[in-house]
Amino acid sequence: FSVAVAAARAQVQQDLWLETTEGTGINISCSHPNKRTGETIYWYRHRPDQAPEFLALIARGSKELSDIAGQLWVSADHRSSALWLRQPRRGDAAVYYCALG
Repeated sequence: FSVAVAAARAQVQQDLWLETTEGTGINISCSHPNKRTGETIYWYRHRPDQAPEFLALIARGSKELSDIAGQLWVSADHRSSALWLRQPRRGDAAVYYCALG
């Protein structure tokens, strides 16, 4: 299956398309070189025929996302972040967004 990725705001850049096989981990990255101190990174996903779903927010470090068997982390310089899906299933096929706020 395929995982599509899109940028939610001009302040972030993401890969336009990522693909993996079911059960093979995938890293969805987000670049935000102009992130200001105090800004938070928000992650969402939008599955076909469903409303967008808020996944998590993060400002620094990393956090486990048990609901989706994944992990979210921010680089030490805060210029990028990533969402790691450990064992994606077909139901995880979606457009994944990151945004600053």
